[in-house]
Amino acid sequence: MIAYSTIGVDDMARAIRFYDAAFAALGAVRDTTSETWTGYSRAGDRARFFLTRPFDRAAASGGNGAMLAFLGEDRAAIDRFHAAALANGGTCEGPPGVREGMNPVFYAAYVRDCDGNKLCAFVRK
Repeated sequence: MIAYSTIGVDDMARAIRFYDAAFAALGAVRDTTSETWTGYSRAGDRARFFLTRPFDRAAASGGNGAMLAFLGEDRAAIDRFHAAALANGGTCEGPPGVREGMNPVFYAAYVRDCDGNKLCAFVRK
């Protein structure tokens, strides 16, 4: 149902470094780069993900309660996503691990990017 998602960023070059590294762990690649839009996709997925400078020219900010979640191939991919995010300026919002009470087993990691956007990478295995 979702065709694409966007999040606002203040420093496109910094955001590209972060997302190139974090998304490589999930098999996604940057396929669009400009001063105002940067896009990512993964082979076989129809949905796309974009970074953009806010239209109103105000500072980018993470939404309170908003989060984007990305499906990984396996637990190792989730671990790599988390490590790459932290190595490229992200902050930990929950280390990789099994989240209790979920069936099937939900293995996830949570981070915030350099602009405060909350992200999750997960696998149900």
